[in-house]
Amino acid sequence: MSAGHLSRQIRLAYGESPYAYLMTRRIERATALLRGTDLSVTDICSALECSSLGTFSTRFTEFAGAVAGLLAYRDELHARREQRAAEAAQKLVADMAAHAPVSRTHRWRTS
Repeated sequence: MSAGHLSRQIRLAYGESPYAYLMTRRIERATALLRGTDLSVTDICSALECSSLGTFSTRFTEFAGAVAGLLAYRDELHARREQRAAEAAQKLVADMAAHAPVSRTHRWRTS
């Protein structure tokens, strides 16, 4: 099979050029690694066998719509905010339980 024929078959099957298909799969994998691991962008670039960190970063931004490092930072920041909100809610519940009204005649908590 010639390179041109293979390229046409891939374009027919997936609706994009072989290069775009490969980059789309790499960006999907990179996004999963950024969100699911503590790997750096450089480590992910190497793991995905990209030839250049600069090219990878440029392509990631084009395909994903965000800078790779920023995506990882944003997810980490979101997780920390959720953790702080959960801790604040637990503290509020504990404070409310500690200050629940007490019946003056029976000496037991009303709630």
